[in-house]
Amino acid sequence: MSKGQTIGYQRVSTTEQNTARQLDGLEFDKVFTDHASGKDTNRPQLTACLEYLREGDELVVHSMDRLARSLVDLRRIVDDLTDRGVSVRFVKEGMTFTRDESDPCSVLMLSVMGAVAEFERSLILERQREGIAVAKAAGKYKGRKAALSDAQARQVADRLAEGESATALAAEYGVSRATVYNTRQRLVSGAPQ
Repeated sequence: MSKGQTIGYQRVSTTEQNTARQLDGLEFDKVFTDHASGKDTNRPQLTACLEYLREGDELVVHSMDRLARSLVDLRRIVDDLTDRGVSVRFVKEGMTFTRDESDPCSVLMLSVMGAVAEFERSLILERQREGIAVAKAAGKYKGRKAALSDAQARQVADRLAEGESATALAAEYGVSRATVYNTRQRLVSGAPQ
């Protein structure tokens, strides 16, 4: 196998979070960065990264939970890459996976570490739900601030009903197309903003 490129992949959940600590001090031929939740693998830069990788390349990721949050997704990605001749290195865990590696211990460690990451995510979500329930009961939780004011929501719904493009409206108001459609649906159903 010829020596390929060293490719980095990093992910943070929001645009406000900083990726600097993830692959600090390492050198790469190319780095792909997603600002998205890790709950699934439908991330634009992850898709681009997986398509970019070639036999002989090494993918370097800060930790397993940056690549995938579920054990199924983690195993699928790592297995697919190693089958293609790409090695996968996780810096935090200090583990590298390759096609040539027939070490059953490393396969077990991937499964164990991936399961721990998935379990941690479940605990975080459970604590978040519990915290929201307590805050709601105390009258302190108001939910997320609406992306559009009531007036804007009415304008968007009216213009969408008149046949304007959801994509154009989303761009104009600085929201997603889903927000445009959800706004219309809330107004039609009479649900609160």
